[in-house]
Amino acid sequence: MAIETFKRYENKYRVDQRTWELLQSQLLDRMEPDTYNQNGRTYSISNLYFDTPDSHLIRTSLQKPVYKEKLRLRAYGVPGLETQVYLEIKKKCQGIVNKRRSALILSDAYDFVASGQLPAERPYQNRQVLREISYLLQQHELRPSLYLAYDRLAFFDRENRDLRISYDTNIRSRRTDLHLESGDHGAQLLAPGEGLIEIKVAGNMPFWLARLLSDLEIRPTSFSKYGTEYQLQLVQTAPRSSVAYAAGQPRAAAVYQLGR
Repeated sequence: MAIETFKRYENKYRVDQRTWELLQSQLLDRMEPDTYNQNGRTYSISNLYFDTPDSHLIRTSLQKPVYKEKLRLRAYGVPGLETQVYLEIKKKCQGIVNKRRSALILSDAYDFVASGQLPAERPYQNRQVLREISYLLQQHELRPSLYLAYDRLAFFDRENRDLRISYDTNIRSRRTDLHLESGDHGAQLLAPGEGLIEIKVAGNMPFWLARLLSDLEIRPTSFSKYGTEYQLQLVQTAPRSSVAYAAGQPRAAAVYQLGR
């Protein structure tokens, strides 16, 4: 059974392709690619985020409270309605990220979130996680809010499997046609040539990695894919006279400063 509970610290870094290539070339001495990254190729992750009609979860998250949570449906590639996917509840408390998830058939996941009724029990499910999600659904009127996908390269430390580094590019999103099976198209979220590094570790970052980041002048940033997209929506819907985007600034350029 795949790991269904993750508890770790996460650090994020926005970098250009050249900086990532410099980092990656040195990571290979200590780390190995994820099994999904065959021959150095990326794999695609698609997500469907759920929120209230007034975007309560993401608005709360952007206020940087001590505790926050998100609910999303995740697939690898573009699934069909009978494909196994993951329904995840992601919580962050005092800087520690706790992600819990259960496998579900996509059509069952849709029905569960829409109705709040637990699906029929199956061997691949984590019923405890589903009960936690059921409680969240009772507290909030959640519905599909955002589709977000990206292409990922991921690496694990050979000696410490709790250390994982990923690099996401081609981050794309849409707020229409909110179904995972509808394809992974969407508008670009970052500037051309830019990507997002995520470093996930159970404890302190190892010294060798901290030194490497310092040498390459890679600085951490506060960045949420969903949060950045939400802020961009606010920019797009603001009065035309008040934002640079409305004056003809490209979408990726309008979001460039968000999260920096």
